[in-house]
Amino acid sequence: MVKLSRRGFLMGCSAAIAALAGSRITNLAFAAPQASGTGSEVMVVVFLRGGWDALNVVPVIGGPDRGLYEAARPAIKIPASGAGAALNLNGQFGLHPSMASLYEMYQQKKLAIVHAAGLTSDTRSHFDAQQFIELGTPGAKSSSTGWITRHLQSSPFSVNSAVFPALSTGGGQAMSLAGYSGAVAMNNPGDFNLDGWSNYVANQRTALRTFYAGSGFLDAAARETLDTIDLIESTAPGDYTPANGAQYPNSSFSDNLQSIAQLIKMNLGLHVATIDLGGWDMHERQGNSPTANDQLGGYLGQSLLKPMSDALKAFIQDLDGSCPNWAQRTTVVVMSEFGRRVAQNENDGTDHGHGSVMLVLGGGIKGGSVYGTWPGLATDQLYDRADLRITTD
Repeated sequence: MVKLSRRGFLMGCSAAIAALAGSRITNLAFAAPQASGTGSEVMVVVFLRGGWDALNVVPVIGGPDRGLYEAARPAIKIPASGAGAALNLNGQFGLHPSMASLYEMYQQKKLAIVHAAGLTSDTRSHFDAQQFIELGTPGAKSSSTGWITRHLQSSPFSVNSAVFPALSTGGGQAMSLAGYSGAVAMNNPGDFNLDGWSNYVANQRTALRTFYAGSGFLDAAARETLDTIDLIESTAPGDYTPANGAQYPNSSFSDNLQSIAQLIKMNLGLHVATIDLGGWDMHERQGNSPTANDQLGGYLGQSLLKPMSDALKAFIQDLDGSCPNWAQRTTVVVMSEFGRRVAQNENDGTDHGHGSVMLVLGGGIKGGSVYGTWPGLATDQLYDRADLRITTD
């Protein structure tokens, strides 16, 4: 529920680094009503907090580096063939076997992969790396704006005036949106309404509009919020049914994606949404003991990769069935602050590394390819002689 008050309007969204576990929509940036329309583009940024293991998400399955990969990860390697084998992308790389949903999208050319990508700044600190990436200023923390804020400021679409003022209803503002006032956090469009006794809500609305009838910034922000609540309620958000047979799995991450799909289809001018998904800091028991190579049933696969992949597929499928076809105008970027070490540790896990992998999804991308220059896994090819070297900043 949104509780409207002077203090609520003045507080806005506080800046904070997201927690390293669970999923939440951190911010939604809405354009003004007149900016919405069929020509606008939407970007959804999924930040995997904790540093995911790029070399097991997109493992080497062929070529001279396959032997180096197997030697470095005897207990947690993804097989190249047989039970639990990686899904063949191009003969050199495969996709983790639990990511069959995204493999299908890769074959449909709706998924592209960028390997050996990441932050070139030399840090293995979760919080420093996340801050550098979200500000877009490696090695510096003094920027007053995040990279998505600067993207919105340079967007060809009109995003200067926001339907939503800076409200927080369930989380802090993502650092990538630092300096942008037109952002709001919510968990479910159906919860975006006035909190009060149902018999008096109409009177509340009238009283609030009378109270905020002035010409100041606070009054304008209040009226915009009331207008937006009216608009969202008019679309009956509680009755939402995913389109095109899309079936979202049961998870908070999936619920967040479904809410974003719902908001996109409302055509309110949504340009950017950010989601955090934590739990990727795996220092031990990365495989499925005692059969560590059964990654499909292991911690990485069953607990993280499969539900994430199924949810992302459902999201694109849901938008694909909309009219207009929002999947053609929506781009999803999946990133993490860094990858993991090439060699497994003594606890059958992986420690903080350097090079990572990014996923890009949507109906309008050049998918079905693995992009980037592969640096190799020989010791003299590694960053600091231990990590995958970054070739795509």
